[in-house]
Amino acid sequence: MFEDDVVHPLEIRFRARQQYLAGSTVAEVARHLGLPYPTVRHWCKDRTEPKQLGSQVRCFRCRSDVDNPTEPAAYAYLLGLYLGDGHLVTTARVPVLRVYCADAWPNLIELCDKAMRDVMASSVQRVRKRGCVGVQSYGTHWPCLFPQHGPGKKHERPIVLADWQRKIVERHPGDFLRGLFHSDGCRVSNRVTVRGKGYVYPRYMFTNESADIMGLCQWALDVLGIAWKMNRHNSLSVARREAVAALDRHVGPKS
Repeated sequence: MFEDDVVHPLEIRFRARQQYLAGSTVAEVARHLGLPYPTVRHWCKDRTEPKQLGSQVRCFRCRSDVDNPTEPAAYAYLLGLYLGDGHLVTTARVPVLRVYCADAWPNLIELCDKAMRDVMASSVQRVRKRGCVGVQSYGTHWPCLFPQHGPGKKHERPIVLADWQRKIVERHPGDFLRGLFHSDGCRVSNRVTVRGKGYVYPRYMFTNESADIMGLCQWALDVLGIAWKMNRHNSLSVARREAVAALDRHVGPKS
């Protein structure tokens, strides 16, 4: 056995192989990962290396040597997308995570695809529906990462984050909000008339029928110190100039 196969975890070997198979040179992969050139060359040139890892190896909840996802910001973002427009099917032979993205937002489709790969997926499929694309990934261990799954609609059952999820979101509240607003939110131009004079100002809107998910959105905004108010029981508004500017820094466009 090559000595560095023991020193470096399988996940690092997998990342090196993925970058190499995606078109990077051995030297580029070595520089990116901060590893010796001979080590990366051995991994990338040795065809006995697996091209993909099973989801058990990639699932940070089932590994004894790691406590957090490799890309925690990507996980926080994907969690927000899942709570908004996601669905985890566990009745199939292999569980499948799906997030539905409207055709009107092609960049959102790319962002969702990338987040799934960064978190756990070795492959992602895109299933075209009328007016939207279902970005999906099969994996035995998706239920480990999204314990909020269950039968029925999300607003008809409790949605509570596990302690380990709350810790991730507390460290990456902006990415979590980005996922929520990219799924069930929008940035609009609000038009008002005051004393006969028209004004236009931007504001964010977030709409969700689940009181629990709405509460998580409020909590993440509070963590960042961003002012919000409820304009309906299922609709939240961020309208103050400084609050909109702060959310702009975290959410960004989904177009």
